[in-house]
Amino acid sequence: MGTMDSSRAGDGRSAAGPAAPPSGLLDLLSVAAVVLNATGQVVFWSPKAEELFGYTAAEALGQYAAPLTVHEEHRDEVIKLFAEVMESGADWAGAFPIRHKDGSTRLVEFRNMRLLDDLGDTYVLGLAADQAAVERVERDAALAMRLVSQSPVGLAILDPDLRYVAVNPALERITGQSAAERLGRTAGEMLSYLDTDPEARLRRVLETGESVVDRDIVCRPPADPDHEHAWSVSYYRLEDSGGRVLGLAYSVIDVTERHRANAEAAQARQRLALIARASASVGTTLDLETTARELADVVVPVLADVAAVDVLDSALDGRTAPHEGPALFRALAVSAADSTEAVRAADPLGGVARYDSDRLITQCVRTCQPVLVPHTTRGDLERIARHGEAAALLAAAGVHSYLAVPLVARGEVLGALDLKRTRNPTPFDDDDAFLACELAARAAVCIDNARGYQTQRHAALTLQRSLLPEPPSHLPGLEVACRYQPAGATSEIGGDWFDAIPLRGDKTALVVGDVMGSGINAAATMGQLRTAARAFAELDLAPAEALRHLDHLTEGIEQTIATCIYCVYDPHQGQCRICLAGHLPPALMRVGHAAQLLDLPTGAPLGVGGVPFEATTIDFHPGDALALYTDGLVETRSAPIDSRLGTLLDALTATRGHDPERACDRILEILRPPGGEDDVALLVARAQS
Repeated sequence: MGTMDSSRAGDGRSAAGPAAPPSGLLDLLSVAAVVLNATGQVVFWSPKAEELFGYTAAEALGQYAAPLTVHEEHRDEVIKLFAEVMESGADWAGAFPIRHKDGSTRLVEFRNMRLLDDLGDTYVLGLAADQAAVERVERDAALAMRLVSQSPVGLAILDPDLRYVAVNPALERITGQSAAERLGRTAGEMLSYLDTDPEARLRRVLETGESVVDRDIVCRPPADPDHEHAWSVSYYRLEDSGGRVLGLAYSVIDVTERHRANAEAAQARQRLALIARASASVGTTLDLETTARELADVVVPVLADVAAVDVLDSALDGRTAPHEGPALFRALAVSAADSTEAVRAADPLGGVARYDSDRLITQCVRTCQPVLVPHTTRGDLERIARHGEAAALLAAAGVHSYLAVPLVARGEVLGALDLKRTRNPTPFDDDDAFLACELAARAAVCIDNARGYQTQRHAALTLQRSLLPEPPSHLPGLEVACRYQPAGATSEIGGDWFDAIPLRGDKTALVVGDVMGSGINAAATMGQLRTAARAFAELDLAPAEALRHLDHLTEGIEQTIATCIYCVYDPHQGQCRICLAGHLPPALMRVGHAAQLLDLPTGAPLGVGGVPFEATTIDFHPGDALALYTDGLVETRSAPIDSRLGTLLDALTATRGHDPERACDRILEILRPPGGEDDVALLVARAQS
């Protein structure tokens, strides 16, 4: 038999390119091949034909196909179809029942075509497959196509070079990229907006066959760059039935809503935590600058990358701010998440700056409403900054979003909380403004309290200092230095005093006292007691007698208790008579000896009433020094008083040879840290020849 021409009638196609591995699809269909000669006899019989019809090649070859495989009632029809194919050369396809060798009937789908060899002989090639297998493959294919086209899950198929060969509509909708954009292009080209290297992960799946399932990705796709999207992706290698790698498929499920819900819940928890932290950390003291700094620090970096607290200068002075025009602000605090040019753009702390009426912070305090600029422009930055140089610094820092909220307490606008974002890419929104207003409202009350206490502090301190005397420039046989230091906390001002009073006969009365309590009332009471002590001293009363009169006077002042040490020095006798009213004992340093505490009767505080006072006389010769002090010098919450008293004695001993002025400074330097818990009065007296 000559070489056969296997081309279909009217369709000449040549094989293109080198041979490729089989796809395996024909194996799924179990396609059988049978060739009949012009008379209908079997001349070729494939192994698949043996499986399909049940006859071996030896049994089938040379037999007439129709009687062998077709039921009698269908033979005439089959012979007619065979003749038509032979005569016309047209292909025929169809399905009809065949008879299996075992006697059963099967529905088989046929594709018949005429063959012509180089000798001019004609044949018929029949390709047959079990109809059930064909229908199963068709159903599977139809189902797969339907699932791919209508699935809400985005699907893509890539070839071994990771080029897109198929994309379903869901993926187009999820990513905003059409199939036309993807087909033929690589995954690396199309997924460049992801933070990670997508091709590396896909290549690993392709090489290892290890699937990646439900991996969450958060990104900003090109179709919606202003918002975050969340996808759950899975990657699978595709193989045929023989294990040949066909490429890779991945699925994408849009979980943006779930991601946003989780993010909103996390943000809500974060906001609640921020409010709780602000409640605990803002207003820990009654210091205005500290309170402002606490507010600025608590909002960075959770709410803003840069925060500033600016208070109206008029609010600090107790004046009413004008309702229009420029505004004068005092910068109290600036905080930043990292080093940024935006900090340099801020006004110097403590300084007063004038902001014109068109500036956003001025509008904020004038309208008493938040000012929100989600996306700042160059023009916005010029209205945020006080001058052009500051605006350029804000631009260089990358300030892209701005929010200012007023600080309002008890119906009065005190200033504004100024917030900027540089590193955080998310613009400020209404929720941020609401949170900032909540924080500002809480902090404003603390700032107002600090402002009020600062005013009270200034008044009490002014009163206190006005009531304290200047030590006399000359005291016979005595050199005296005095110091007063207010407490760091506002409410602790006002109770301590000192005095050095010249008496007849070249004597000197030395007095140090401490009124229990604080504030203006304590300062006023202190003034009364100091004045009374001077009056009693002028009467040349003995120390115990003077304290008895002070005690009686204190009883008449409602809810007043005070401690006092009263000492009278007589240079002619070289003696001091000392009496205590519930006060700490003085420290004495004699020439050539270390300082020591005097063991004296303690007595009762002034205001207790009915308790006698007892004076003690000590020798006090030239070169000897005596230190009188209030408890604020040695009492702290962090160290036992015995230890602190020991430190005082060491400090006094170390000042041997120093004049009282230098001795006072040295003692305060050692024992008195900045911002002490109580006010301090200190008097150091040194006997002279």
